[in-house]
Amino acid sequence: MFATLPMPRRFQPESLRHLLAAIDELLDQLAAGADHHAAAIAKVPTAVQPSARNLACYLAARQRDLRPLQEELRRLSLSSLGRMESDVVGTVHGVRMALQALLGELPPGADGPPALDGDRRLLEHTEALLGPPPADRGTRIMVTLPSAAAHDPGLAEALVRSGMDLARVNLAHDDEAAWTAMARHVRQAAKSLGRPCRILVDLPGPKLRTGHLTPGPQVLRIRPRRDVFGRCEQPATVTFVDPAVVATMGIASGSDGTPRVPLDAALARHARAGDELLLTDARGKRRRFTVLAAGANDCIATTDRTCYLQSGGVVALHRGITLLTTAAIGELPPVPAELELQVDDLLVLTRDQGPGQPARTGADGQQVPAHIPCTLPQVFCDVRPDQRILFDDGKIAGLVVGNDGDRLRIRITSVPPGGGRLRAEKGINLPDSELHTTALTDDDLDKLDWVARHADLVGMSFVQRPADVLRLHDELARRGRADLGLMLKVETALGFQRLPELLFAGLRNPPLGVMVARGDLAVEVGHGRLAEVQEEILWLCEAAHVPVVWATQVLDAMARTGLPSRAEVTDAAMGVRAECVMLNKGPHIAATVAFLGGVLHRMQEHTTKKRSLLRRLRVAGSPAGAERAGGATALP
Repeated sequence: MFATLPMPRRFQPESLRHLLAAIDELLDQLAAGADHHAAAIAKVPTAVQPSARNLACYLAARQRDLRPLQEELRRLSLSSLGRMESDVVGTVHGVRMALQALLGELPPGADGPPALDGDRRLLEHTEALLGPPPADRGTRIMVTLPSAAAHDPGLAEALVRSGMDLARVNLAHDDEAAWTAMARHVRQAAKSLGRPCRILVDLPGPKLRTGHLTPGPQVLRIRPRRDVFGRCEQPATVTFVDPAVVATMGIASGSDGTPRVPLDAALARHARAGDELLLTDARGKRRRFTVLAAGANDCIATTDRTCYLQSGGVVALHRGITLLTTAAIGELPPVPAELELQVDDLLVLTRDQGPGQPARTGADGQQVPAHIPCTLPQVFCDVRPDQRILFDDGKIAGLVVGNDGDRLRIRITSVPPGGGRLRAEKGINLPDSELHTTALTDDDLDKLDWVARHADLVGMSFVQRPADVLRLHDELARRGRADLGLMLKVETALGFQRLPELLFAGLRNPPLGVMVARGDLAVEVGHGRLAEVQEEILWLCEAAHVPVVWATQVLDAMARTGLPSRAEVTDAAMGVRAECVMLNKGPHIAATVAFLGGVLHRMQEHTTKKRSLLRRLRVAGSPAGAERAGGATALP
């Protein structure tokens, strides 16, 4: 019956032949792309060459806008090419054969090219890098270990028990003894629980941060909690303790939430509950504390008045009207120094590492702008006027207006409401500048011996050049660890633009993975572009059959407070499209791991519902034979 129906207009032979010609043109383009990258493909191990070739074909396909072709294929209920990443040639050939069949021109027994089975290859490459998948989900969970994991074996065990599949040790923090303890605790926990857990070790890479500022005053504010009428609801509590204890444990709040203030222990030995401590604070205000309890080395006291304690301030212990003894407050940490910045302010970034200072009026009456050192000297060789510079995750933005080789003069263009406050050790991003510095620093090289002994895979920070990837491969091979997996961290605009080149270089020595480091990347490309950039990274890596880690601030509020936001849950669910999701540290991290595992388990039932519109990707480059622009491709 259906054979007697007239052929719909969209199935008319002339329309089908037009589409078939477009598909043949696309296949020629894919072949040209493979030829263009033939030298890079030949340097990849034979077993991995199909993946490298598929990446080359995908880059060729994405050099043109395929959306009109997609729409025509969709109208015919054929593949719209929106899921061709894992097998580009096979997908396009399948469409060609379907068009031939509609035209009645498909030869009997015709078959397309050998099946690439890209999905299987991606699974195999993922397991080689990240280890076997857990039983209940395909997406792994990675956790950045906090410093506490070095001295608390129970933390590592709780994380592995909750579902951690990989532990991340960040060599930018702590020391070798702490890293070794972290790795040992993870290995022990994985063995005792019978659950595999690999260790990713992150190399620090080139540190581009603000340097030190002139320290602020050594003052500690003590403040009671007040109601809306200004009445004291809860007195402020302080533990006055022997200076040696503070030197060991720090002045940060103790387990009961009270700050530790260094004071001669002799005073505590004289004190008892009900006594009073009298002092004059940094503002010249007389303040009274009431002793709650006293021990051999410490004295806990409360006050219902705001007090600014300062180093060297004298504390007098009274019992009634009798003065028992006095003692001086020991060394308090300086208040963190900061530069207050407004739009149109001038800021000077210096090569000299002397401490920075806020703006001031000079002896000649002229205004001296604020200045702060920069930890990476290469900045002063490569940054040019009219290039953007961003501080503290982009909270403060500026434009370079001058560079004399030792100082960058920066005009501030954007600050948060109320003004910007720039402190030491804050990140600097230069999205318009190409820094000619290696991603593998001397400090990284010094740490590679430890990495070779303890890591299962190594993360390369701020990678931007294929040469850096190849050098790290060589350095690991020299240490007898050519088998170590490599994780390329994409966290700069230039690293994203060069991702195809980085993938070809990394595939020379698999296993290989890519981490979407969304914190720095968002600052570099702009928050408005982050969503599409991370999507493009997922596409390119799937075409190369390379696993991806979805990282930075996933369920961050839950890890810190125990409760996720709705937006965070949605973001975490989107991570199921990657092969691994990374969580950062926090007091509720074990519960967060378990929560994320549940989200990923449920979402993996929905991951095939995806249709993409394939506009031209600038990161894919220009069509083979077309004239290429010099330098790095600019972000649109």
